Amino acid sequence: MERFGPLKGITAVEFVGVGPGPFAAMWLADMGAEVVRIDRPGQRWNQTRGDILNRGRRSMALDLKAPGATDVALRMIDKADILLEGYRPGVMERLGLGPETCLARNPRLVYGRMTGWGQDGPRRMEAGHDINYIATTGILATVGTQEHGPVPPLNLVGDFGGGGLLLVAGILAALVERSTSGQGQVVDAAMSEGSSLLASMIWSYHNKGLWRPEREANIFDGGAPYYRCYRCRDGKFVSLGAIEQQFWEQFLDLCGIDDEELRTKRNDRTMWPELRGRLERIFLTRDSAEWCALTEGSDACLTPVLGFNEAARDKQAVAREAFVDIGGALQPAPAPRFGRTPGSVASPSPFVGEQTREVLADMGFSADEIADLEQRGVVRHEDDVQAGEAGPLE
Repeated sequence: MERFGPLKGITAVEFVGVGPGPFAAMWLADMGAEVVRIDRPGQRWNQTRGDILNRGRRSMALDLKAPGATDVALRMIDKADILLEGYRPGVMERLGLGPETCLARNPRLVYGRMTGWGQDGPRRMEAGHDINYIATTGILATVGTQEHGPVPPLNLVGDFGGGGLLLVAGILAALVERSTSGQGQVVDAAMSEGSSLLASMIWSYHNKGLWRPEREANIFDGGAPYYRCYRCRDGKFVSLGAIEQQFWEQFLDLCGIDDEELRTKRNDRTMWPELRGRLERIFLTRDSAEWCALTEGSDACLTPVLGFNEAARDKQAVAREAFVDIGGALQPAPAPRFGRTPGSVASPSPFVGEQTREVLADMGFSADEIADLEQRGVVRHEDDVQAGEAGPLE
């Protein structure tokens, strides 16, 4: 598969996981890196070519618990720039693939580790998911309504923002540092810590005494009448983000809203519930498309709230080709954009073990070695992999 992008020439070995680790590996592959995913034989689930997080890389099936598997993995790691793993602390060490072992053999290796809580600390061995990680950061407490309590913001904050993207940022920083020192290092990315970092601006408001602990009482949590979603006559919603006074006034003018208190009392927090109620009643008088038509092309900061199918057809997304069809599966295009070395999706998602023999051959394994590994069940090719044969490594 042809590679394009600013990371062309960089190689990575990814140990299969879920969520943020595969997202980080996907992004590296989108940017041109050659990523090989080490899958577990039999771990097929309901895998399809449309599994977007697995796109752009090759898969080999390796039973890490089988005798000789560690040697196979180490030979691959010896030639890699990056290692990605998302197991609980200590798992890679027990497999003989911990950072001390790998960095001793390949001193230039950037060893990326993705966990919920980090490699140490009292919670390090506790299971968890996005909702648990952001619950302990103060973030989850801010999202939701006064009436119904906290609402998970999908799994975007912990898994993919504080997790996958911060892991990518750490790996890239380590690669830059390696260019001068010649030395690799461990990148210890914890979803809880990354999530807290994403909330740096909210912490700034908190430190200044400008953030209230109750929900729907602040600028960005739906409390402000100028920063929230409103239901329209057709049952659809629009989002209003007219934070600045000039944008707010443009919104009122274009929508024909003649209300002096809405114009002048918008920063009076004691008035927020009343002002929100007025806007709720106003928005119910027109369909969402009508409201958006009134403000289109302006700075009123009013946009429709679109579902996934609608989002792919949005005029801005279409103009920018923000979504691509890969193997019949519509999906977000690589981002960000590069002027000289654009990224691309090199291939649809592979099935588990689909390129096992190809990967091993590229890594210098002889035909006899590959045949022996297959015969002993250390590696499996896609044609031989059957569902339900491998257990978790946690």
